[in-house]
Amino acid sequence: MADNRIAGVCYLKADGQQFALKGDLTINIDKVTRTGVAGADRVHGFTETVNIPFISGTVSLTSDLSIEKLQAMTDVTVVAELANGKSYILRNAWSAESRELNASEGQTPLRFEGKSGEELT
Repeated sequence: MADNRIAGVCYLKADGQQFALKGDLTINIDKVTRTGVAGADRVHGFTETVNIPFISGTVSLTSDLSIEKLQAMTDVTVVAELANGKSYILRNAWSAESRELNASEGQTPLRFEGKSGEELT
């Protein structure tokens, strides 16, 4: 019987370091973004811009989580493993955006952007 699970337990790692993922794992590995161009008379076509692939989520502020080490991460490999069996990888990735720590919830958002992203099969 096939497993029909589509969501649930997932993992986030950067250069082998696993983070205590709390939730909101988001992945975008699309290579381009297309935007329609509408004229006064009809749709003329679309524009296409390069997309920066990313993996982001919310992680718990565990005792082994170093914000300074996160900020210093550049040229790392990031892997997200989902409950449905799919895995995604970012190569040549860096820690992006500043992190605002939420002390009352014990969490912080985390975002990695990279030069390339792909779905592992």
